[in-house]
Amino acid sequence: MKRVMVQYRVKADRAGENQQYIERVFEELRQNSPIGLRYASFKQSDGVTFVHIASVETENGENPLSKSPAFLAFQARISDRCEVQPVATDLEEVGSYHF
Repeated sequence: MKRVMVQYRVKADRAGENQQYIERVFEELRQNSPIGLRYASFKQSDGVTFVHIASVETENGENPLSKSPAFLAFQARISDRCEVQPVATDLEEVGSYHF
């Protein structure tokens, strides 16, 4: 099992575009219901900082997002949208409730 948090800040004029990409990812996830993935995305109150948390729980450790066309489209030009580039942090669970 791998858990990761990714945080980044987009350019103010690209925040809506970034959110639309994220919404497409979640729409695709709802349609396809991949097994072994828990995933959430949040926008902070500044409107331009985004945080994604993923828990990959597949038997082979492969992240279902890596095969998602919507996620690949989201990632394709993320560096162009960002003021602060994405930083991934591995997480070790101490405790959780319904996560």
